[in-house]
Order: sequence, then structure tokens, then C-alpha cells
Amino acid sequence: MGLRDKMRREKPGTTRQAVSADVKHLEEFAGSRRGVEGFVEPATMNTTTTLVLVAGDGEWTRRRVDSPKAGFVLGQKLAIPVYDVAATGYPSRMREWTARRKAAGDTGVPGAGPSV
Repeated sequence: MGLRDKMRREKPGTTRQAVSADVKHLEEFAGSRRGVEGFVEPATMNTTTTLVLVAGDGEWTRRRVDSPKAGFVLGQKLAIPVYDVAATGYPSRMREWTARRKAAGDTGVPGAGPSV
């Protein structure tokens, strides 16, 4: 792949697509936590559809999926309930978990390890 090909793919304003690492992360998150639920978020100008997984304690992670249908199918595969966030909103435990992290001084990306 030449430099021009790389620049063409990473052009600002192009929509980022889901990759297998995104799905793997979601699978690992769901498999290692209890009480996980999924929330499909609609595509934006910069990102394709995303799936937010929220554990029973409020810990959460967000990754891209190919489509809303792909988010619901992944939920079936993982045996977790998945909701349309536009219809249900986010669970309060997600906001509470984020507030606790901020109060403790942790401002890094959820699921990415300690911030530096």
C-alpha cells in the first residue's frame, strides 16, 4: 500500500467502519462481566453505528458495529439483551459509574486501563 492509498483512507470526514478488533473487544467485555446489556447507538457524521455494553456495576465500553442489525445479532450471539438507545436511553448505573471514576480522578478512556 502506498502513502497515497493510506492518506485516501484516513481522510477527515470519512466514516470509520467496524473492524474485527472492535467485535473481539465487545465479546471479551461481555464474557468477563456480569449483568451486561447492550445499547445500539445510531451512526453519526464521523462514526458508523456503535454498540455500548454496560455491565451490572455500570462499567461500560463502546465500539463500532457494521449496522444496527449487527449490534442486535451480536447481542443474540452473546446472549445479552440489546436495546435501541434512542428508545430507551442509557441506564443510570452507567452515568453513576462514570461519575465515580471522575470523582476518583480517572479521566482515561473506559476499558483502556489507567490514564497517564
